[in-house]
Amino acid sequence: MAGRIAQELEEARRWEGARDVRPLDGNVRRWGGLLLPNNPPYNTGAFRFELTFSPNHPLEPPCATLRTPIYHPSVDLEGRVCQPLTSHGHWEPATRAIQVLQDLLLQLDSPDPRRLLRPDVARELQERPEEFRRRAGEHTRLHAEPRPDPRT
Repeated sequence: MAGRIAQELEEARRWEGARDVRPLDGNVRRWGGLLLPNNPPYNTGAFRFELTFSPNHPLEPPCATLRTPIYHPSVDLEGRVCQPLTSHGHWEPATRAIQVLQDLLLQLDSPDPRRLLRPDVARELQERPEEFRRRAGEHTRLHAEPRPDPRT
């Protein structure tokens, strides 16, 4: 399966939604990179992620973690992400890592209060969306990495 993971890594490196995707510590089962959200309030920064593959991949889903702090209803304070695509009831072995990253980016771009790990933030998003956007934008300004130059 290491061959499949290496092939998927090359696929992820070509994807426009991320930059600097590479194995961490030379381990092809642990990737790092930067996600580049498209929509406010997160599109002013880049968010470092980690994707970890189990030895049983693709029978088990990879685990996605955001290493950059983010104010988001679907990401807890440790960076764990509520991602139904990778939950054990929904995971399909044919799902590729690029799909996991695309789903993660879609989640950042379109916060869904039903996919939640932080009920307080989800409630704010539903009840006071302007306040949510203000806080998320400020958090992005303080914690996100600078966006890399667009690819030419």
